[in-house]
Amino acid sequence: MNDTHNSTHNTKNVVVLAICQGLFNSGRTLTFFTASLVAISMLGDNLTLVTAPITAMLVGTSAGTLPTAYLSRVWGRKWSFSFGALVGTIGSLVAAYAVGLDDFVLFNIGIFLFGFYGGAAQQYRFAVADVAPTHIRAKNVSIVIAMSVVGAFVGPETALLSKNWSSSVPFQGTFWVLAIFCALSSVIVLYVNIPNLTDEEVAEGGRPMSEIIKVPTFMVALIAALFGYVVMNFLMVVTPVTMESIKTVIFSHDNIKLVIQWHVVGMFLPGLFTGHLITKFGVVRIIATGAAILLSAVIVTLSGQTFVHFLAALVLLGIGWNFTFTGGTLLVTEVHTPAERAKVQGTNDFILFTGLAFSSLAAGTIYHFFGWLWISYSMLPVILTILLSALWLRSIRRKEQASETAAAE
Repeated sequence: MNDTHNSTHNTKNVVVLAICQGLFNSGRTLTFFTASLVAISMLGDNLTLVTAPITAMLVGTSAGTLPTAYLSRVWGRKWSFSFGALVGTIGSLVAAYAVGLDDFVLFNIGIFLFGFYGGAAQQYRFAVADVAPTHIRAKNVSIVIAMSVVGAFVGPETALLSKNWSSSVPFQGTFWVLAIFCALSSVIVLYVNIPNLTDEEVAEGGRPMSEIIKVPTFMVALIAALFGYVVMNFLMVVTPVTMESIKTVIFSHDNIKLVIQWHVVGMFLPGLFTGHLITKFGVVRIIATGAAILLSAVIVTLSGQTFVHFLAALVLLGIGWNFTFTGGTLLVTEVHTPAERAKVQGTNDFILFTGLAFSSLAAGTIYHFFGWLWISYSMLPVILTILLSALWLRSIRRKEQASETAAAE
């Protein structure tokens, strides 16, 4: 009876968080697709700050991670997640208002607040693993991440459908839709069923982060997720701008939409089987494979600037990201106790999205001064770091396994 009860709760958590993940990523993809185009219209010829809205979103996500972790510890998962979504709703409305005013600064403030909601939503993947049995934890995490594939179609399609809702101001209606996505998430997530920490677990606190952060598994988890995300972010945020600005080939908004859509498919559809692959081959091998796929994406970007090149590169980019990010997420869950989970997960995501915010701003600067090819060249050492860190952890684990075997004999 207890097993049936736990199974029901686990299924309910997966369904609720998967729906919320789909809504969040629909809004996030909508923002990635639209924000740079809005920025181009607001900034004119000087595109140095063209990635500023995406940077503002990532800074907001970074700013939202630690408060979400604290509120999860005090209020519980569902109330902290609902609060984050309400902040996102307010931010989306501010962004819509700013588009009507043609106010770039206010637009970035609105996007920042939407990003704050991302600090909560990015922890859905950890939440679904909190109370899941060990043997299905990888599957649960990969399913929730996979549901983001909904955003590949809902986000860009909604952006174009709502682009002219306000006839005089393109894309203002898009951010009204974003507010609806956030508001729905704030309600639906209240149906999640994850027990709060006990008073003893709250009081215990666990090891200090200064000790946990030195654990090789945590270090590699952070490198895999952060650097995989940096590679994906660098290339993805400037792709719409590059396609929009190439003079020798005319890319329509539909072309750009298709590239972004299939990129998001590449990011999240593999989640349907990534958990199975990790169970079968091991998390370290999947991270290393992800690094190899990211390298192949960079090679394609260096090979040409046709529609096929952009499409193939961003699909590969998405698949490589999925492997490194899912692998990094599961490694984090190996590191902490229940009492430590909030601070470990919050610190992991704070470092992750702070690094992403800097990388997004750097991408715009490098693109403005050096162009598309140097965006690709600059990612080669980042990919190499992921691969070497995975091999380092594999070596450590083999030595530990050999020591355990020798001790048993």
